Amino acid sequence: MRPTGKLHLGNYMGALANWVKLQDQYECFFFIADLHALTTDYADTSGIAPNTLEVALDFLGAGLDPEQCTIFVQSQVKQHYELPLLLGMITPLGWLERVPSYKEMQENLANKDLTTFGFLGYPVLMASDILLYQPQFVPVGQDQQAHVELTREIARRFNQFYKLEDREVLPEPKVLLTPSPKLPGTDGRKMSKSYGNTIQMADPEPVVRQKLKTMVTDPARIRRTDKGDPDKCPVGDLHKVFSTPETLAKVYDGCRSAGIGCIECKGWAADALVQVLQPIQERRASFTGPQVVEILHRGNVKAAARAEQTMQEVRAAMRLTPTGAAN
Repeated sequence: MRPTGKLHLGNYMGALANWVKLQDQYECFFFIADLHALTTDYADTSGIAPNTLEVALDFLGAGLDPEQCTIFVQSQVKQHYELPLLLGMITPLGWLERVPSYKEMQENLANKDLTTFGFLGYPVLMASDILLYQPQFVPVGQDQQAHVELTREIARRFNQFYKLEDREVLPEPKVLLTPSPKLPGTDGRKMSKSYGNTIQMADPEPVVRQKLKTMVTDPARIRRTDKGDPDKCPVGDLHKVFSTPETLAKVYDGCRSAGIGCIECKGWAADALVQVLQPIQERRASFTGPQVVEILHRGNVKAAARAEQTMQEVRAAMRLTPTGAAN
């Protein structure tokens, strides 16, 4: 995840909650993508380092266990600089220009100059992030499948050009689709920092309740007596993700009959969110700054050792290592 600030519920439900489950089933590497932050925020880097620590705290609060998985910072593993350069040598320009998010992000971030080499090449950096660990699977939501497919194409092209003793060095990773429920922000649009409509994982209960009070609802419910439809209401979408079946049944019945008002419905949603966030925030508060720095340092060392194994094979396959020279 890019260190653009404290993580929000969309980040949690879209990725983190799934990662916590995966760490029990696979050898996992999770990192804070500070180099990726430079692709759009290169003009002001003052927030990247402090935000990196905030994201790490959110990782730990969500339940990622450094004893079970590797948590590290992208820029502190130097192989993340080396492999993108080598893969960039073989990646056709047309592949990068057709990435769906290339023009979309330029339009959404029209206030920033994204006509840079770094922004155009970020899919190569992303592919390198994946391939450095020679993984079997990449856990993503459906909206990220295109990036993984490009990673597979780049790996395939590399393996066509270079082999190590007739063996392919970069396996093509498979997509491990993870649930990514629709999670609206307070204005009804997708929850996103860029929209300023988020509920942060670290928001205390009073803040959560205040944000829910201002959340948009079904536009058909102008007056208290108007009947509504939870399927057309952003608050209803939150209930579907976080509330119990019993509460959800009360929401559907009460909203469609105008038996409950939106304020009461929002209060129930806030109750459900607080139940989810409270243990996350308690875990988050249990870590000190020095502890987080030490956890990241250990992760950096472990990730670098694994990435170097791959790079030794890559260099050898590309014949960049002179015969008899040390790696």
